[in-house]
Amino acid sequence: MFWRKFVLLTFICICFTSCEINLDRILGFSEEEQISIIRYDRLQNEYILFDSFTALQQMNTRYVRQTQILMEEILNLGQVSDPDINEKLHAFYSDTTLLALMKDVENKFLDIKELQEDLNKGFRQLKEEVPSIRIPEVYIQVSALNESIVVGDSLLGISLDKYMGTEYPLYERYYYPYQRKTMNPERILPDSFLFYLIAYYPLPDNSKRTLLDIILHRGKINYVVQQILNYRSVGSVIGYSKEEEEWCKKNLEGIWSFVINSGHLYDTDPMLLRTYLRPVPSTPFFGEKSPGLIGIWLGTTIISSYMKNHKKVTLNELLNMSNYSEILVESRFNP
Repeated sequence: MFWRKFVLLTFICICFTSCEINLDRILGFSEEEQISIIRYDRLQNEYILFDSFTALQQMNTRYVRQTQILMEEILNLGQVSDPDINEKLHAFYSDTTLLALMKDVENKFLDIKELQEDLNKGFRQLKEEVPSIRIPEVYIQVSALNESIVVGDSLLGISLDKYMGTEYPLYERYYYPYQRKTMNPERILPDSFLFYLIAYYPLPDNSKRTLLDIILHRGKINYVVQQILNYRSVGSVIGYSKEEEEWCKKNLEGIWSFVINSGHLYDTDPMLLRTYLRPVPSTPFFGEKSPGLIGIWLGTTIISSYMKNHKKVTLNELLNMSNYSEILVESRFNP
């Protein structure tokens, strides 16, 4: 008996102290699913700065979908099949402001090893919780200050030019302070998982969606991201400052009472819903000191209450739930 236990323990030690790939296989994260970030941004630089035919050829043959998304969906330059589309792309990025931006991005993000490791760690954890989820091909680009994160066809595109830091001089010309606070490199990781899961688990598009439906749908995704990235609080995922989150906690009872008594919880008016969901300096219903995105914070707080009272519910099961009225009742949420 002792010998059998010794052999088993030895085998386990070998498995868990050998190369990382073996550990990943044990956890269901295959070698093929390891994320190696594609530096599409460098191909952009090479084509624009040096008029490199080789770089353009790679963009149009090796990274067809990435190039199509950039030209057609982000920059709206036309169709990739247009005869003059490459010239349009070159002319667009040849603007002096964009040339400086591309150079700054290159200098700031020379090394993306830590980001790559964090993405792998997060997707490894997500894959363990949700075995059926597809691991995307991740690439980084310069989107000319357009989309921060792009998701499509098992792709996850990160626009580094939207994460240069709150004090980046160019941002001061185009963005308000409340917008700039979300444009830090630290936001790349949570934004990547938030946008990917929002795309992977879309809320059904219909006119009868209530405020409750939307805030709990977004709340469950925020909760999952908080768990897989091991963030300390709900506000950390959203991007709240310590003061903003403290304000929400202190005023939770008042916020909830207003939502209930005003009848907003089951309202479907798009304008009203946006008031609770927009990343604005403050939420009009709650005064100047209140932060934006209160609906998402509130929804995530309700989901947290639900999960505390249903400890056997897995993250996979949570992501597939859609009866939000039932979740609210079973959350026993009563601030």
